[in-house]
Amino acid sequence: MANIDFGGVVEEVITSEEFPLSRAKEILKDETIAVLGYGVQGPGQSLNLRDNGFPVIVGQREEEPRYWNKAIQDGFVPGKTLFPIEDAAKRATMVLYLLSDAGQMAAWPDVKKCLKEGDALYFSHGFSIVYKEQTAVIPPDNIDVILVAPKGSGRSVRANFLDGSGINSSYAVFQDYTGRAKERTLALGMAIGSGYLFPTTFEKEVHSDLTGERGVLMGCLAGVMEAQYDLLRSHGHSPSEAFNETVEELTQSLIRLVAENGMDWMYANCSTTAQRGALDWKGKFKKAVAPVFDELYESVVKGEETRIVLQANSAPDYREKLEKELADMHNSEMWKAGAAVRNLRPENREKISL
Repeated sequence: MANIDFGGVVEEVITSEEFPLSRAKEILKDETIAVLGYGVQGPGQSLNLRDNGFPVIVGQREEEPRYWNKAIQDGFVPGKTLFPIEDAAKRATMVLYLLSDAGQMAAWPDVKKCLKEGDALYFSHGFSIVYKEQTAVIPPDNIDVILVAPKGSGRSVRANFLDGSGINSSYAVFQDYTGRAKERTLALGMAIGSGYLFPTTFEKEVHSDLTGERGVLMGCLAGVMEAQYDLLRSHGHSPSEAFNETVEELTQSLIRLVAENGMDWMYANCSTTAQRGALDWKGKFKKAVAPVFDELYESVVKGEETRIVLQANSAPDYREKLEKELADMHNSEMWKAGAAVRNLRPENREKISL
């Protein structure tokens, strides 16, 4: 375990070099690992476990053919490594509970019956445990309750594993019945393909995660992009120009510099005109959005965001409404312009029929 200075605050992290797969395999050698849910996080974590040499089974509802068939396509075999959710949970000593948050709430009464003394119940999100008043997910006292939360989508978990970089993940222990909860957690964290692990709590994980998704990572990012694009279009700029100055330059150039060596590095590699303007306006944007973030965080902590999620995702027409909202975004002028711009990238030009 390494103590790393994060801007004056020292934190303990565990790297894959410090906690190698050989150690994880020794710790988990007598475990039966079942991944419940083959939707967002399930495929990446299941496939990484399998490729890392850990026997893993998948639990998925057969009446959801989209996910059941995806598991089959990925090489999981019905009756051998692919089972209905309850069957997989009964076979397991470690249950990786990766259904959607609403799905976890709905399936919990049946899954709870399958848990045996000494099992480990694993989450990749603190949602169900922290907001138990809403989800009614209350684990029995005679099991370990643990968390490894990859800092990325399930697709990123898999892609980072395949390119050898691994993904950053947080970890936490909510309940240590066996006395082995932490080592089981760290072993699973490395087994699913984490590059390094940093400690958190279930509560801090869900508060930061819900804020990040609604804020900078998704909600804020999309909203700010739309605002700038609409402004430029309203002043007569073409769709191509508005999209390039709003999205394409960010994703194809500037954010890569940030990822490489930080925001100051990106600033240092831009023109002096861009530097001066960015430094002058950064504070104004921060001041403008700070009250929105205060409102957002309060809504997360109070459980209002989880109430909205559970109510919406439990509705019988949820999927239809979601697909309409995503289609509206897809069909907007901004993202149609984006599709055209992406087609003009050098690697995609050969696909264009001239």
